[in-house]
This record gives sequence, structure tokens and C-alpha cells, in this order.
Amino acid sequence: MTSAEIRLSFLDFFREKQHTIVPSSSLLPDAPNLLFTNAGMNQFVPIFLGQMKSQWKPPRTADTQKCIRAGGKHNDLEDVASTLSPHVLRDAGNWSFGDYFKKEAIDWAWNFSSSAGTSRKNDSTQPTSAATTRLLRTRKRAIVAALFAS
Repeated sequence: MTSAEIRLSFLDFFREKQHTIVPSSSLLPDAPNLLFTNAGMNQFVPIFLGQMKSQWKPPRTADTQKCIRAGGKHNDLEDVASTLSPHVLRDAGNWSFGDYFKKEAIDWAWNFSSSAGTSRKNDSTQPTSAATTRLLRTRKRAIVAALFAS
């Protein structure tokens, strides 16, 4: 699969879970403490802080946010990119604003990452141990790396 196909598969997966697909926000955020958008959650910070209410019904979204990782706290380039080209990448995320919590988020992340975005549905395999959780993180990093390859 190409990185574009993986991104589309990710968005389609969460659209099926009743998430509203939102576009990537600007790389220059409307936030006094950020020079560049460095995470997919940046555009939702006012909702998480209770300064705004979610405009989506149900209150859940998914996006593939363009991000710049240029250093500092979020300097994880060695984990997601191995090129010397400019570090603009996409952060794929699914967001709940009080609608669902860890159990559903973990189940859906496992279903998506274990199927690698294929059409397999209702995968009953669930993470049950620390080793399985590490495997899930490794698979997620591989998918994330593929998302940023294009």
C-alpha cells in the first residue's frame, strides 16, 4: 500500500466508527505557544481545555494532520523518519471529546493496526500483555512511518 492509501484506509476505518473526518489545519497554528503545528491534536486543544465545545455529532473526529517536527520536546524524528529532507509529516489521529475512552480507543487501534488498513473487520485478537502492547506500538510506528514516506 502507498502512504496515501494507508491514510485513506485510516480515515475510512474511523468514518465507519462514526468519526467526522476533519481537514488538516494550517502548519502555522493559531496558538501563542507554538511556532509550527507539531501534533495532530493542536487544532483540538481549545476543546480539550474546555474553552470550546465540540461542534461534531457524535463528538469524535479523525484526521491526518500535517506537522513539522523541528526539535524540542516532540523531536522523535528518529522514530518516524529516516531522511534528511524537510521534516513535514502527517500525524494520523482519532479524537473523542468525551464520547469514548481508552477501551474503545485501544480496541479500534488494535483492529486497525493488526489489519494494517485492510478490509478485515471484527478482529477478535486483543492486546493482552506488555509484549503484545509493545508489538502494537511497533506496528503503529511502521504504519506511521509509511504515512510519512510520501
